[in-house]
Amino acid sequence: MSRNARINTLLLLLVAALAVIPLALGLGDHKEEPFAGADGEAETAITEIDPDYEPWFSPLYEPPSGEIESALFALQAALGAGVLAYYFGLRRGRRQGEARARERADAQDADARAPTGADGGRD
Repeated sequence: MSRNARINTLLLLLVAALAVIPLALGLGDHKEEPFAGADGEAETAITEIDPDYEPWFSPLYEPPSGEIESALFALQAALGAGVLAYYFGLRRGRRQGEARARERADAQDADARAPTGADGGRD
């Protein structure tokens, strides 16, 4: 197994562990919504500190349920990941294309400098 394959496997296992460990350890079992977002946690903390707090503005769109809100968040994350993957793939493809073009140019230069004919290019 190559070094890159080992690193990729290790990173994949680390990501899987980050997803599974909180569920396996039961983190958040004491809460009504165990894995609520940071916005909800911040709102709870602010209202505990200052019960008279009034938000500066309200959201432009309030999804009808938590499931729809989660689905929209997942869609946003997927679109962002797709844009990043496209960008990095395009960059890598361009780099590989430039390397191939350089190799072809070097090969053509080497062919042009190589002696031709049976007597090494001498007549």
